[in-house]
Amino acid sequence: MHPRRPEGFDGLGYRGGARDERGFGVAFPARSFSSGSDLGHWVTTPPDIPGSRNLHWGEKSPPYGVPAPSTPEGPAEEPFPGGSGGAPGPILEQLSRFAGFGIGLASLFTENVLAHPCIVLRRQCQVNYHARHYHLTPFTVINIMYSFNKTQGPRALWKGMGSTFIVQGITLGAEGIISEFTPLPREVSHKWNPKQIGEHLLLKSLTYMVAMPFYSASLIETVQSEIIRDNTGILECVKEGIGRVIGLGVPHSKRLLPLLSLIFPTVLHGVLHYIISSIIQKIVLLILKRKTYSHPAESTSPVQSMLDAYFPELIANFAASLCSDVILYPLETVLHRLHIQGTRTIIDNTDLGYEVLPINTQYEGMRDCINTIKQEEGMVGFYKGFGAVIIQYTLHAAVLQVTKIIYSTLLQNSV
Repeated sequence: MHPRRPEGFDGLGYRGGARDERGFGVAFPARSFSSGSDLGHWVTTPPDIPGSRNLHWGEKSPPYGVPAPSTPEGPAEEPFPGGSGGAPGPILEQLSRFAGFGIGLASLFTENVLAHPCIVLRRQCQVNYHARHYHLTPFTVINIMYSFNKTQGPRALWKGMGSTFIVQGITLGAEGIISEFTPLPREVSHKWNPKQIGEHLLLKSLTYMVAMPFYSASLIETVQSEIIRDNTGILECVKEGIGRVIGLGVPHSKRLLPLLSLIFPTVLHGVLHYIISSIIQKIVLLILKRKTYSHPAESTSPVQSMLDAYFPELIANFAASLCSDVILYPLETVLHRLHIQGTRTIIDNTDLGYEVLPINTQYEGMRDCINTIKQEEGMVGFYKGFGAVIIQYTLHAAVLQVTKIIYSTLLQNSV
């Protein structure tokens, strides 16, 4: 279960530095990790402020104006060997401090803001069992997005964005609280065993269960048509989530599935997404590490050192998110239909780009939903709106590439 977001996601790997003995982090929205001691010189997650990134295993960035201490690891371990005597110049050092913040911010902004219209249309297509056009390609998706923007304005494409951030915050908070009051590990040590892995996945499952009613409320906000939607506050999804748990709030139809029926598909999707993302990240980081070591001459330049410091993990995050979303797309379609059933939600007509449609499904559960989609819509019915995924990750890849070119140009001009 991941509304995109973004989200310090370390995966089933090991972090370098002082945290290596603790294992891997488990923050939900962003997905990133590095692999233990041999990947210790790789940067972990984008910092919150410039200069806060660890450049070496167990070592923090030096203060402004203080040269980075030399290490016996050779040129590959020197993050920025430019300047006189191997020490970075003032301009290069300023760029190095700003790079982590800028690159990370660009990636997060793309994933959570620029890509949100793709998420909105993707979810509307997934829950629209009326649709005759499945929007499997980006060409039809662009056309329908233009129609929505023309008839309803830009708000139709960015609706529910605030609630997705709230769900991410609830997920992180629930995970931290549960790990503090239970023996369930938030991280797994380097010498892990099946019991630790099982307990850690149990923590993730409990976290998804806590966030589930709020995720359901956020899903409704992203698919509800702007034509009939009232102006709601930013905390409306919190109110709706609590009301869903205690049985109060907006009246629902008798077709509304109880939360107990939604636990299994929600937890299954969330845990599988977590595991697949972690495995893909691990593989991609190992491949990029070997590629860097196979070209040691390139890593001696300040420009290449900067790129090797920040971009490999962003690329790993991108690949992990893409693979997990593609693999689990059919399950996500089933999950969203079960969550939206009985909520009296009215969505936009994704065939025409105007008018609205009610959601009147009557699935008895996950198995019935799968069989019904297969019989009435065919196997491609599980992939309705897949063209929005193509646009989303194409846009993300383009922003990463442009950011890389910008920083390469700035570094080359400063050396």
